[in-house]
Amino acid sequence: MIPAGSNVGHVLRAVVRAPTGAAALGAVTLLIVLAIAGPIMWGSQARTMDVARGGEGSSPEHLFGTDRLGRDILARTLTAARLSLGLALAATATAAVIGFPFGAVISVLGGRARAVGLRVIEILLAFPPILLAIFVTAIVGPGAHGAVIAIGIAFAPNFARLANTLAATAAGRDYVASARVIGIGTHRLLTRYIVPNIADTLSISIFNAVGSSIIAVSSLSFLGLGVQAPQFDWGSMLTEGVHSLYVMPAAALAPAAVIAIAGLSTGFLGEALARAMNPLLWTAPDGASPAVVAAPARAPVAAPGGPRVPAGERPLLEIEGLTVEFPTPRAITPVRDVSLTLKKGEIVGVVGESGSGKSLTALAIAQLVPYPGTVTARVLCLRGEDLRHASPRVLGTEVAMIFQDPMSSLNPALRIGLQLIEASQVHRGLDRAAAWQMAVARMRDVHIPAPEARMRQYPHEFSGGMRQRAMIAMALMNAPSLIIADEPTTALDVTVQAQIIDVLHEINRTHGAAVLLISHDIGVIAEICTRVLVMYAGRIVEDADLATILRAPAHPYAQALIAAVPTLDLDRARPMDAIPGRPPDLDALPVGCAYAPRCPLAIARCRTEEPPLEDLPGGRRVACWVARDRLLEHHPG
Repeated sequence: MIPAGSNVGHVLRAVVRAPTGAAALGAVTLLIVLAIAGPIMWGSQARTMDVARGGEGSSPEHLFGTDRLGRDILARTLTAARLSLGLALAATATAAVIGFPFGAVISVLGGRARAVGLRVIEILLAFPPILLAIFVTAIVGPGAHGAVIAIGIAFAPNFARLANTLAATAAGRDYVASARVIGIGTHRLLTRYIVPNIADTLSISIFNAVGSSIIAVSSLSFLGLGVQAPQFDWGSMLTEGVHSLYVMPAAALAPAAVIAIAGLSTGFLGEALARAMNPLLWTAPDGASPAVVAAPARAPVAAPGGPRVPAGERPLLEIEGLTVEFPTPRAITPVRDVSLTLKKGEIVGVVGESGSGKSLTALAIAQLVPYPGTVTARVLCLRGEDLRHASPRVLGTEVAMIFQDPMSSLNPALRIGLQLIEASQVHRGLDRAAAWQMAVARMRDVHIPAPEARMRQYPHEFSGGMRQRAMIAMALMNAPSLIIADEPTTALDVTVQAQIIDVLHEINRTHGAAVLLISHDIGVIAEICTRVLVMYAGRIVEDADLATILRAPAHPYAQALIAAVPTLDLDRARPMDAIPGRPPDLDALPVGCAYAPRCPLAIARCRTEEPPLEDLPGGRRVACWVARDRLLEHHPG
């Protein structure tokens, strides 16, 4: 699929410059011309019989000689192009119409429906295509129409498997997850977010399938199951020629050569077109790389902290006992009994090592946990509404996700502007002009220069920091009350990280959106957050305000994280602090506290009994027996 508004000249140049692209385009063009003009120019000569001159060799009158009935072999080969190519195209279209939708649809289904669909594809793929085609022909009957149906059904399982594999891969991208968050329906998800991003590979498969269909249709005709006399195609000509191969080799070699040329040229043209469909190639000027515009200088911001929350106001986000489980032979529970609250306008950071459950907690809040994961919770509410049963509109307007990799978070096949306006069109009912103006304003809010021009560009034309700011602008389109930022600065350099943090903080102050910021970098958390949640092995092990965490962390794991952050006055003569050991395997968690095997302060109780996350003096929550005893000792009241 070539995106609308693309320059045809750029596309054609990309096709011609591809390896073998010019030759393939020329060969396919010639075949199309022959299919159109062949029966008109040589049809009469191809059907005129002269038995007296049957089996003649090459001559000025008959360049390839004649067959047993005196018909010109070259004329018949050229005339047969229309029927042979027409049947191959019809068979390929039949296979694509059956296979592609079936494979793509089951990729976005869940549970049993997807499993049943995959089993159907696997069963059909167990039979060789030609054998399946012969079986279908026995049911529908021989002939041209029977050959089209038979080859179409025989090739459909391959198309379905390819479409399912590609669509499932695309469905796992962050930009598809973002589309699910804003409530994009299944049909639009397929047509705008999945199909455009697998179209190049599908195009190759279609053109390759045309070549395979030419061979398959010819094979059925060669076996006597395809085209029947008086019609003729390359396959039936090959059958006639084989009987006299040794005395009239041209009768068999001519159709065989054309079949080979047609198959190869369509395949090579598919590769060339796939190259042309890559926006990175046809949007950039010749010899130039995509434009990268420097990010604006960092502006000073106020000290961390969001709008004040009136005392007694109900939390914006309430979570109790959130658990995410994946049903493996040994059930894996990467998120275990997580409880937290987030007030309106508050910025809360979540820190922990990789695999601690930070990102999966965020996905559970947004209802994006991948199948077959299951989410359970005693309470999972936003503004008092249960998110597990919330409508797509609530999830699409009240919750916004910003993922770690901005390039995978944006749909590479759509212009930035189209991606920004979609959520407002879906949920607010805005027309294109109004949504466009709002998107320009949001782009300006996140300090993207020349937003009107940038709206018409593709993601690959943005720098990394600009892509992340575009994601933040997209998150703001429906004025969400909660923004979940999952490692939004990890893939960026330090300068751009600071700019993104500034933008998030400014958005929090000006738009009042609460922010749940996930990061493994304590430094990033310290710049913007007012409260910090420390996670380990799927649980929150400490919850305290930022100053408390930085000054006097209570949990040994939080202490180790703080100690591992290098400072400017670091003594280079001594080794840096590091957390010994490695996080536990989620399918083999130790008895008691999961951190006990790595903890230098662990006591016997830590290895036999898991500590609960409980409120302790100082306005913090900690899940640690040692820290609990120490805090209670210093605050006996």
